[in-house]
Order: sequence, then C-alpha cells, then structure tokens
Amino acid sequence: MAGLKQDRALKTREAILRAAAETFDELGFHGASISMIMGRAGVTQGGMYFHFKSKQDLARCVMLAQRDYVQLPPGEDGLQRLIDITFHVGRELQENVLFRAGVRLAVEQGEFGLQDDTAYQQWVEQFHGLLLVARERGELLPGVDEREFAQVLVGAYSGTQLFSQIATGRTDLPQRIAALWKYLLPCIATPRTLAQLRATPEPRRPGTP
Repeated sequence: MAGLKQDRALKTREAILRAAAETFDELGFHGASISMIMGRAGVTQGGMYFHFKSKQDLARCVMLAQRDYVQLPPGEDGLQRLIDITFHVGRELQENVLFRAGVRLAVEQGEFGLQDDTAYQQWVEQFHGLLLVARERGELLPGVDEREFAQVLVGAYSGTQLFSQIATGRTDLPQRIAALWKYLLPCIATPRTLAQLRATPEPRRPGTP
C-alpha cells in the first residue's frame, strides 16, 4: 500500500512539473498562475501544495531540473562531442518544452527573487569534462584554460540562444551556433584537430522525430 501511495505521489509531482513547464514556457513566470498549472495538471489545491509550497518553489524546481529533461547524444568525448552537444541542445530548445521552460526561468529568475547560477554551472561542469578529455587527446592549443573556456562557452551560448529566441523564435539557432563555433574553434583547437572537426548541425537520421 505504501508503495502505491508513493508511486501516485511521484506521478502527481511529475504531472505538476510538466504542466508548470508548459505554462511557464508559454507565459513566463508572471503570466503563469497556480490555478492555470493546477488545471493543466488535473490536481487539487491540496495536491499542488503537498509537493510545492509556492509558485516560486515550483519555478525553481523546473529551472534546476532542466538538465534532467535532456538526454545527451552518445559519442566519444572530446571537442567533436562538445560541438555535437551544443547543436543537440539547440534542437532541444526548439522542441523540448520541459527543457525550454527551465532555460527561460533561468533567464527570468530575478523576477521571482532568485539569483542562482546552478543551472549554468552544471553546463560548465559538463563542458569542462569534455575539454579535459580534449586536452588529453591533444586537441587544444597550449594556452587554452579548460575551465575558463567552459565558462566562456556557456556565457556565449546562453546569449546566442536568447538572441535567437528574440529574433526568430529560435528557428535560426543552428545557424547561429555554427557561427559561434566558426569564430571560437580557431582560438582553441590545434590546426590538425580543426581540420577534422565538423561544426555544422548533423543531419537527422531517417525515422527520427
């Protein structure tokens, strides 16, 4: 019996998070309301406040869970996989409402009283790990600091996707990511590695959505 209750509670929490993400993605933090989220999730007020004590708490959970909503593509670690991940994340921003809402809330978090860089730091750590492997493989120029570049990349990527969102609703995001790499790669990759890298969006395989 306890297991069934726990399973129901978990499903209710997931339904609330999905409904909240969809609502925040459409309307932003201020435009969304608890009643809208409850209606979309199909839960009662008691069910809502059992899991989340406020709209701010709910927004923070959606924001910090953004990495949970993205399954990164497989591949051999190094510079090429780092590039591939940036294009994959760009596609997720176009198509994955749960992830997109978390990214939007990370930008808007000042509106609900937060100053939390956890979501950004998670991406820094992900990229830093790939850059350390790239260093071991001899792919990076001697003067490149792996952690510093990971921070630069997260900052540049965040600005690029936000500019794309405002300008075109992210329809041109793959082209903007390609332009980003066009100028960044010569500054970090050895000439031999640079000649071998593909810094354009990978065509979708037949049968993939």
